[in-house]
Amino acid sequence: MDLIPYSRQSIIKEDISMIEKVMESDFLTQGPKVPEFEEQLKNYFNVEYAVACSSGTSALHIAYAGIGINQKSLGIVPAITFAATANALRYEGANVQFCDVEPETGLISIESLEECLAKVPEEQLEQKNLIAPVSFAGSVPDLKSCRKLADKKNFFTVEDASHSPGAWYENKSGERTYSLSGVDTHASTLSFHPVKHLCCGEGGALLTNHSEIANKAENLRSHGIHRPNNETDERPWFYEQINLGWNYRLTDIQAALGISQIKRLDHFLEKRRHLAEKYETILNQEPFSNFIRTPEFHEGNAWHLYIIQFLDKELRDAAYKFFKQNNILTQVHYIPVYKHPYYRNLMGEIKLPGAEKYFERCLSIPLFPDLTEEKQKRVIHTLEKFLSHK
Repeated sequence: MDLIPYSRQSIIKEDISMIEKVMESDFLTQGPKVPEFEEQLKNYFNVEYAVACSSGTSALHIAYAGIGINQKSLGIVPAITFAATANALRYEGANVQFCDVEPETGLISIESLEECLAKVPEEQLEQKNLIAPVSFAGSVPDLKSCRKLADKKNFFTVEDASHSPGAWYENKSGERTYSLSGVDTHASTLSFHPVKHLCCGEGGALLTNHSEIANKAENLRSHGIHRPNNETDERPWFYEQINLGWNYRLTDIQAALGISQIKRLDHFLEKRRHLAEKYETILNQEPFSNFIRTPEFHEGNAWHLYIIQFLDKELRDAAYKFFKQNNILTQVHYIPVYKHPYYRNLMGEIKLPGAEKYFERCLSIPLFPDLTEEKQKRVIHTLEKFLSHK
């Protein structure tokens, strides 16, 4: 039987052709393709500024640094996320506080966030601080409430939107809030890792409507170097380093792949939603419904991951092993960040009930645009076979 991964990139001949053209050009990096890709990102997501960089992690780092996060800052991060959301704060020496998530969705708990903010000392409020809500698995948290709470305490908001390009949610009055809209956050970040919606091999981007954040981030992305207008300057070779930045540049090769991929983003979203709808229809019936809970299905979910939750937490690890024995790869998204040894050593023992409950029951089953109907049926049949012995 062929191996079925939990996710993978979708590459077609047009993608390869775009890369080949760059390989035959004068520029493999720092050429015209990166600004072209940034224009595509700005147009698609309707934001003023896009700063492409080397990874989703570097996007978070330049976003935080662009805001001015430093050793005196505090960043509040949901416990269920990839560690990079918190790590990028630590790169700047900032303190991290983890808040709880909703156990049904893994999204940031507004109640827990409010409690965290209420405990922030008055002297801390004089510093530059931020909240990093995470749009998780394709679903968008309540960004409006996050921003409202943040504004009360003069916190910045940076959405880690690596899972959610094209996602939105609708409140009770029918009003929609879009991930990456730039309205409810100061900045949002994307990842172009192969399992994400857009693949550049690696890469990321900061999206914002704030020129100060974008300009600082763009400078930091390339060693903190500033180049004057070389066409009119008497010394066109001149440049100067004004900040201690990093080499976080995206290459033209990667940008060319991104330009090709973004043309198919709507198609990717449609395919992901179709596959999720099929899972939803079948897995909410018996015998599945006796053992698992499916994610909430709504039209605005971008379906980066399809995460089922076992009603009996003892079944999760057994299911992971059973799938693997049948040549199907699944994954756990995520171990609460505070459980990692680095953060445990830094912060001591922490337990958040929502994050604990979500973590011990969750399993991501295969979902990606090129997953065929036949292979999805195999995933479902394997799960049914596993549950039939329980």
